[in-house]
Amino acid sequence: MGILDGIVEWIAKQVMAGLDLVTTSVLGALGCDMAVFLRYFPAAETMYSVFVALAIGIILLNWVWQLFKNFGLGAGVEAEDPVKLSIRSVIFILLTLFSDEIVNIVLTIGGTPYHWIMESDLPALSFADFNSVMLVIIGVCANGAVALITLILVLILAWNYLKLLFEAAERYVLLGVLVYTAPVAFSMGASQTTANIWKSWCRMLGGQIFLLVMNAWCLRLFTSMVGSFLANPLSL
Repeated sequence: MGILDGIVEWIAKQVMAGLDLVTTSVLGALGCDMAVFLRYFPAAETMYSVFVALAIGIILLNWVWQLFKNFGLGAGVEAEDPVKLSIRSVIFILLTLFSDEIVNIVLTIGGTPYHWIMESDLPALSFADFNSVMLVIIGVCANGAVALITLILVLILAWNYLKLLFEAAERYVLLGVLVYTAPVAFSMGASQTTANIWKSWCRMLGGQIFLLVMNAWCLRLFTSMVGSFLANPLSL
């Protein structure tokens, strides 16, 4: 069993070292700050002006079309009130032009609790120590194949933690997509027929920020649990 124990211990150490690397990389990309998003997707900032122009074009086209439909009211054609339509169109043109500032304010508000969670003090955690801790615990409770059992537990820990990390990274990417397509979403609010799209986008943006904060909370909670366990492993 000596050779097997050595192989299993080496695999466990490599798994935990890889988990350390992935944890550092992913946590560095989280948050409501889009600087990291632009670093990996630089075209998003360039294409943002395209979305602004597209959004204003959609609003103006809808404005003209709805005004034109008012000439067919006598024939039973439904159309929006021209005064209300004009007011809505002007308002949403301004919202589209300043959508980046508006979204940045929302991100600042949502990023505040995120930074509070990420900057809170937690027990020091070293995943590389987890393998040795499990060897101590299982060595007290069982005989034979200790390293193999340890490897299984390490893999379970690593898999569940990686799922949390990649879920948080997915939330961050989706948030970036919503942020840099915001002008088109604002253009949907200029008409009553597409107002539901605008409302759905608002719910999606708020939902992604909330879920990102909850992911950060879960990751920190998980880290705190493992850190507490490593500090007193035999308390079980």
